[in-house]
Amino acid sequence: MYQIKNFRDNDDIRVLQELGPFTVVEYLRDLSVTPSSAQQAYFCNEMNIRKRQVIAQVGPANITLQAGAMQWMVGDVSATTGIKGVGDLFGKAVRGKVTGESAIKPEYTGNGMLVLEPTYKYLLLIDVAQWGGSIVIEDGMFLACDASLKHKAVMRSTFSSAVAGNEGLFNLGLNGNGVVCLESMVPQEELIEIELQDDVLKIDGNMAIAWSSTLQFTVERSGKSLIGSAASGEGLVNVYRGSGKVLMAPVL
Repeated sequence: MYQIKNFRDNDDIRVLQELGPFTVVEYLRDLSVTPSSAQQAYFCNEMNIRKRQVIAQVGPANITLQAGAMQWMVGDVSATTGIKGVGDLFGKAVRGKVTGESAIKPEYTGNGMLVLEPTYKYLLLIDVAQWGGSIVIEDGMFLACDASLKHKAVMRSTFSSAVAGNEGLFNLGLNGNGVVCLESMVPQEELIEIELQDDVLKIDGNMAIAWSSTLQFTVERSGKSLIGSAASGEGLVNVYRGSGKVLMAPVL
């Protein structure tokens, strides 16, 4: 049995979003400032640059975190590696290597509460079931998820597309029913969602945050020829082809 005071009931903390076992909170003011940092803290607050934090309830679901993301926990909560045998260890090591994510993501079980490290980034909660039960995430954006979601390495459609785009060959994919938390440089209110039905989306730059695994993802020339690409001034673009959704930022 535990009781927490002056945390969620603090008038400087606002709940931004609740979904599944996760709650995103925001600190309206940073009172832990010094005279030398007060001016910067004031203008950061005016421009919506505030600390945000994820609270996860363990019990309704086991929670998988990016390595090093936990700040504190309370209750009967234990951290495990989430590894289920030698084969699983090898698969996670390979997936971590090719996607650039941490190979071993700790899994928290039991009954209690997890609080993640605060960040100035924007925190997005996404229900994977609303993406047809399968979603692909841009590199470096994963923070936490319901442990029931299965992780996999999703390969680009062609090896040449990864080389041409100067990016990795794989992205992190999540399958199943559950909630994933992403770290974004852009707030939820500014994100653009595009739904394709047997159509094509071309983006100049890595502006896509997540997309349906049903979409074919490649990197191609913006024009049908080198001359056409040169005339458009765009060169290479990220191409999402087929039926599904893409969540993208309006700016890089």
